[in-house]
Amino acid sequence: MTDKSTTDEEMHRVELVVSSLLRIGVMLSAGIILLGLILLIFTGTSGYPGTIYPTSLTAIFDGISHMKPYAIIMFGLFCLILTPVLRVVVSFVTFLKEKDYLYVGITAIVLIILTISFLIGTTG
Repeated sequence: MTDKSTTDEEMHRVELVVSSLLRIGVMLSAGIILLGLILLIFTGTSGYPGTIYPTSLTAIFDGISHMKPYAIIMFGLFCLILTPVLRVVVSFVTFLKEKDYLYVGITAIVLIILTISFLIGTTG
């Protein structure tokens, strides 16, 4: 019976970590996007000419170093996209730690699909 209660307690801790991770990720992303919007309003410019905006991570980080509002907004969106990905990574580590290999396999497949979709999205 102690094994069941220990597992339940550990699962509750994992759920708390995951929910905190998601909450923090969304709040951090919203804060970054808000900062970019405030800069956009106060400067009156995106930091880029015409309809050009940063689409690669290097362009985003370069734009952030120059305090370009669109780059900051794009970084906030990138953080928002990464938030559920981090949840999958935490789930993978948790299932691995618990030796629940069926869910390790399922989560690994999800991570592989996410990785492939990011790679296809950046090269397409």
